Amino acid sequence: MRSVRNGDSTIVFRNGSVFDGHDHAGRADVVVEGDRIVAVGPDLPHRGRVVDLDGGLLSPGFVDAHVHAVQGGLERVRCDLAPVPEDAHAYLEAVAAYAHARPDVPWILGGGWSMAVFPGGTPTAAELDHAVPDRPAFLPNRDHHGAWVNTAALERAGIDRHTPDPPDGRIERDAQGDPTGTLHEGAMRLVTPLLPRTLDEDYDAALAEGQRYLLSLGVTGWQDAIVGAYAGMDDPGPIYARAAHRGALTAYVVGALWWERDRGLEQLAELRRRREELTQGRFRATSVKVMQDGIAENGTAAMLEPYLDRCGHPTSNRGHSFLDAAVLARAVAALDADGFQVHVHAIGDRGVREALDAFEALPPRSAGADLRHHLAHLQVVHPDDVPRFARTGVAANLQTLWACHEPEMDELTVPYLGERRSRRQYPFGDLHRADARLAAGSDWPVSTPDPLLAIHTAVNRTTYGAQGRAGTDPFLPEQALDLVTAFAAYTSGSAWINHRDDAGVVRPGAVADLVVLDRDPFAGPVEDIGATRVVSTWVDGVLVAGRA
Repeated sequence: MRSVRNGDSTIVFRNGSVFDGHDHAGRADVVVEGDRIVAVGPDLPHRGRVVDLDGGLLSPGFVDAHVHAVQGGLERVRCDLAPVPEDAHAYLEAVAAYAHARPDVPWILGGGWSMAVFPGGTPTAAELDHAVPDRPAFLPNRDHHGAWVNTAALERAGIDRHTPDPPDGRIERDAQGDPTGTLHEGAMRLVTPLLPRTLDEDYDAALAEGQRYLLSLGVTGWQDAIVGAYAGMDDPGPIYARAAHRGALTAYVVGALWWERDRGLEQLAELRRRREELTQGRFRATSVKVMQDGIAENGTAAMLEPYLDRCGHPTSNRGHSFLDAAVLARAVAALDADGFQVHVHAIGDRGVREALDAFEALPPRSAGADLRHHLAHLQVVHPDDVPRFARTGVAANLQTLWACHEPEMDELTVPYLGERRSRRQYPFGDLHRADARLAAGSDWPVSTPDPLLAIHTAVNRTTYGAQGRAGTDPFLPEQALDLVTAFAAYTSGSAWINHRDDAGVVRPGAVADLVVLDRDPFAGPVEDIGATRVVSTWVDGVLVAGRA
């Protein structure tokens, strides 16, 4: 991409196509003055700096409606297993190399391993002991609903065959009842209080790295889905507030304050106080995150019917509703009355139904109230509940990268759900056809935060590059989204979730949060969407990543 400066502060994007946040507008020029778009149209007269799109696409900046930017940044500077080839030996080599290079680090921390690499999704302490025999290790998996620990960590925490499972989690055990080295959900809290404290400067560096990475991918704003202490990480709220106060927060961020599931409505006063104290500059702590259930891969997502065993027979396990349905309804009603947006993690069909029941029970919206509640993930949705999103006005917050054939899906999820339930997974097409409002996010560091790869999977129901490979047919292709809808979900849809109605769109008067792509994905085959790359990212009309 070429750029020239013609002598004034106006910027003109030309020689490319435009996606306006709702539709593909085709060839057009876009004129920016200061932090605002002032004109959109063909062959606009202009004076100022010309940014030549060189045949690419100008789009609103992507907005990630469900991400963990500080946690993602922290893992990138620790023992990061996410980029390591998905192989047990490769993981152990990476951990051993990391530990060897840091002999004075008291705990080995990091994570990002794939459950599908290990039988049953449960690696063992004995395996990890080979890589780290001399000190404790705590490595959450890719989805952060479980952790791999070594023998030293189990011993440090006093976890043995006599340790009971916590109400909201499970210690993986062998036939004799001895812990094997995987801690699911709330069982992680048996270890996390022992982890060494992360220093403020390390957290500040983690946010800086997370933001740098997201901006490089065209993400100009996001909603951090857990602003509270969770899975061994401290509350990122003060980290965001510090960054916003000193002007280091380039992106516009909403923080979803963590609802502590072992407490009740008494935490409302604390949430109000934190909303007031943390909200400043480009950070607003105006949402509350409720994790209603776990995940399907380890049997903790809340299901209407029992999971199956490895032989296809029903078990007694229907997963975890972390909040009783009546307790959830009271929490949602109280948060709504207090002006909080509610952001619910709901994976299983029972978790989704319990959340929708809670929202449907809310009193009629008061004049001027526009809280924009949303449910994230939505892996299994009962067909009866699909139309309820439009009826309640609750948005569907989609993590589209997960809607494909990959080992965790094919080896850990489908066998335990069974064929009938498995065909209800990630029903994005049904939700769209039922007029649900759609937003989109990555859940990074659970999966890559690259919006273009997510959009590729939303449209193709495969991972980019998988077409034609054996065993990589589209996953439930009838649930695919068209490209316009997928782009809109990741731009105007997610900006709407964050109450930024003047972002996520390209129109006169809108804020100039923009991304330039190296090609127009609307002009090529859908199989090539994932090949699209970000050339530059702009926030408030200022170049913040890439080249111009």
